[in-house]
Amino acid sequence: MTDPELLLLDEPGAGLDLAGREALLETLTALADDPTAPTSIMVTHHVEEIPAGITHLLLLRGGKVIAAGPLRETLTNENLSRTFGMRLQVTEHDDRWAARAVPTARHAEG
Repeated sequence: MTDPELLLLDEPGAGLDLAGREALLETLTALADDPTAPTSIMVTHHVEEIPAGITHLLLLRGGKVIAAGPLRETLTNENLSRTFGMRLQVTEHDDRWAARAVPTARHAEG
Protein backbone atom coordinates (compact mmCIF):
# COMPACT_ATOMS: atom_id res chain seq x y z
CA MET A 1 0.00 0.00 0.00
CA THR A 2 2.39 2.65 -1.18
CA ASP A 3 -0.37 4.97 -2.40
CA PRO A 4 -3.46 4.58 -0.16
CA GLU A 5 -6.64 6.51 -0.93
CA LEU A 6 -7.75 6.61 2.71
CA LEU A 7 -5.86 6.92 5.99
CA LEU A 8 -7.92 5.72 8.97
CA LEU A 9 -6.44 6.54 12.39
CA ASP A 10 -8.07 5.16 15.55
CA GLU A 11 -6.73 6.92 18.66
CA PRO A 12 -3.27 7.43 17.12
CA GLY A 13 -2.04 9.37 20.17
CA ALA A 14 -3.00 6.70 22.72
CA GLY A 15 -0.02 5.73 24.84
CA LEU A 16 2.24 8.48 23.55
CA ASP A 17 4.03 10.84 25.88
CA LEU A 18 3.87 14.59 25.26
CA ALA A 19 6.86 14.63 22.90
CA GLY A 20 5.53 11.67 20.94
CA ARG A 21 2.08 13.24 20.65
CA GLU A 22 3.51 16.53 19.40
CA ALA A 23 5.67 14.72 16.82
CA LEU A 24 2.60 12.80 15.64
CA LEU A 25 0.55 16.01 15.39
CA GLU A 26 3.31 17.67 13.37
CA THR A 27 3.19 14.78 10.89
CA LEU A 28 -0.62 14.76 10.75
CA THR A 29 -0.67 18.53 10.21
CA ALA A 30 1.73 18.15 7.28
CA LEU A 31 -0.54 15.47 5.82
CA ALA A 32 -3.62 17.66 6.27
CA ASP A 33 -1.85 20.50 4.43
CA ASP A 34 -0.71 18.26 1.55
CA PRO A 35 -3.26 18.25 -1.30
CA THR A 36 -1.77 14.98 -2.62
CA ALA A 37 -2.14 13.15 0.72
CA PRO A 38 -4.90 10.57 1.11
CA THR A 39 -8.22 11.49 2.70
CA SER A 40 -7.85 11.04 6.47
CA ILE A 41 -10.33 10.02 9.14
CA MET A 42 -9.19 10.20 12.74
CA VAL A 43 -10.98 8.93 15.83
CA THR A 44 -10.05 10.54 19.14
CA HIS A 45 -11.54 11.38 22.52
CA HIS A 46 -9.09 14.26 23.02
CA VAL A 47 -9.57 17.57 21.20
CA GLU A 48 -5.90 18.34 21.97
CA GLU A 49 -5.04 15.66 19.39
CA ILE A 50 -6.84 17.36 16.49
CA PRO A 51 -4.09 18.45 14.11
CA ALA A 52 -4.15 21.82 12.39
CA GLY A 53 -5.63 21.53 8.92
CA ILE A 54 -8.52 19.25 9.89
CA THR A 55 -11.64 20.68 8.27
CA HIS A 56 -14.62 18.66 9.54
CA LEU A 57 -15.80 17.04 12.75
CA LEU A 58 -18.34 14.39 13.71
CA LEU A 59 -19.31 14.14 17.39
CA LEU A 60 -20.89 10.87 18.57
CA ARG A 61 -22.40 9.74 21.85
CA GLY A 62 -23.76 6.24 22.28
CA GLY A 63 -23.59 5.67 18.53
CA LYS A 64 -25.77 8.72 17.79
CA VAL A 65 -24.67 11.87 16.01
CA ILE A 66 -24.56 14.88 18.33
CA ALA A 67 -23.19 17.31 15.73
CA ALA A 68 -21.36 17.27 12.40
CA GLY A 69 -19.92 19.88 10.11
CA PRO A 70 -17.02 22.26 9.66
CA LEU A 71 -14.65 22.03 12.63
CA ARG A 72 -14.87 25.64 13.80
CA GLU A 73 -18.68 25.63 13.66
CA THR A 74 -19.11 22.21 15.25
CA LEU A 75 -16.51 22.12 18.04
CA THR A 76 -18.46 24.29 20.49
CA ASN A 77 -18.92 24.27 24.25
CA GLU A 78 -22.53 23.13 23.83
CA ASN A 79 -21.80 20.33 21.35
CA LEU A 80 -18.81 18.95 23.25
CA SER A 81 -20.70 19.17 26.56
CA ARG A 82 -23.58 17.18 25.07
CA THR A 83 -21.12 14.64 23.67
CA PHE A 84 -19.40 13.95 26.99
CA GLY A 85 -22.35 14.58 29.30
CA MET A 86 -20.68 17.30 31.35
CA ARG A 87 -20.13 21.04 31.09
CA LEU A 88 -17.01 21.69 29.05
CA GLN A 89 -15.27 24.78 27.76
CA VAL A 90 -13.47 24.60 24.42
CA THR A 91 -10.59 26.91 23.56
CA GLU A 92 -8.52 27.36 20.42
CA HIS A 93 -5.08 28.88 20.07
CA ASP A 94 -2.99 28.83 16.87
CA ASP A 95 -5.19 26.12 15.28
CA ARG A 96 -4.84 23.86 18.34
CA TRP A 97 -7.77 22.95 20.55
CA ALA A 98 -8.22 22.22 24.24
CA ALA A 99 -11.19 21.37 26.46
CA ARG A 100 -11.67 21.61 30.20
CA ALA A 101 -14.48 20.91 32.59
CA VAL A 102 -16.31 24.02 33.71
CA PRO A 103 -15.64 24.29 37.46
CA THR A 104 -18.66 23.98 39.70
CA ALA A 105 -19.28 26.70 42.25
CA ARG A 106 -17.21 26.17 45.38
CA HIS A 107 -18.60 26.94 48.79
CA ALA A 108 -16.54 29.24 50.98
CA GLU A 109 -15.10 27.51 53.99
CA GLY A 110 -15.37 29.02 57.37
